[in-house]
Amino acid sequence: MIITPLYSLAGVLVGLLVGLTGVGGGSLMTPLLVLAFGFHPATAVGTDLLYASATKSVGTVVHGWRGTVDWRVVARLAAGSVPATIVTIIALHYAAEKQDMGQAISAILGVTLVLSAVATVFRMRIVGSLTRLFGKIGTARLAWLTVLLGVVLGVLVSITSVGAGALGMTALLILYPSLPINRLVGSDIAHAVPLTLLGGFGHWLLGSVNGTLLFSLLLGSIPGIIVGSLIASRISDRILSPILAAVLALVGLRLLF
Repeated sequence: MIITPLYSLAGVLVGLLVGLTGVGGGSLMTPLLVLAFGFHPATAVGTDLLYASATKSVGTVVHGWRGTVDWRVVARLAAGSVPATIVTIIALHYAAEKQDMGQAISAILGVTLVLSAVATVFRMRIVGSLTRLFGKIGTARLAWLTVLLGVVLGVLVSITSVGAGALGMTALLILYPSLPINRLVGSDIAHAVPLTLLGGFGHWLLGSVNGTLLFSLLLGSIPGIIVGSLIASRISDRILSPILAAVLALVGLRLLF
């Protein structure tokens, strides 16, 4: 398989930022592929989903080994996201037969990125306000709300490859304030594996996955994530979060306008 160095370099840069900030690669990789490299939005989304499933599988193994995955939360999320992903892929198939979905995907991606930027900057304020508003959630209601969150993430991720990171984590912090953050992070990453794998496979069936691009990105992202993770503790989150949020907001607005 042919390796494209420029795409591998993009993988290194995105992997570095993911390692530094913990934000999902889709928030960075998909708009980069669309705006900088000129890929069709559907191809960018489909390729990024399979790229994410591979990288997050490694993260899930690590979190599972360390015992920082709440499989009950993962199962609830998957109960909503798996059927939602299947329905969304089928809808994309029929919509693609009638018209070019590029503009629609770009618009939804733009909105999702702007919301992700807001969630990144104001996460704790949002969590604090909504946690007080929701109060103590009963067990049955909590389960159904988690399934509903899975449905929303399934739709968003299948269309844009974005949403499971900043938006998903913010929602989990609201629903499960008593769980340690590392268990929520591990659960969010573990849930992203079947979600992105299923979505990526669906896009592959639709013909919107570029194999050369996928391999080149993975080749660069693995060392990037390792380096980013190693130096993350040396850089203040107060510096990284506003910069990352500004980038997400600007890219989201660029896709919209």
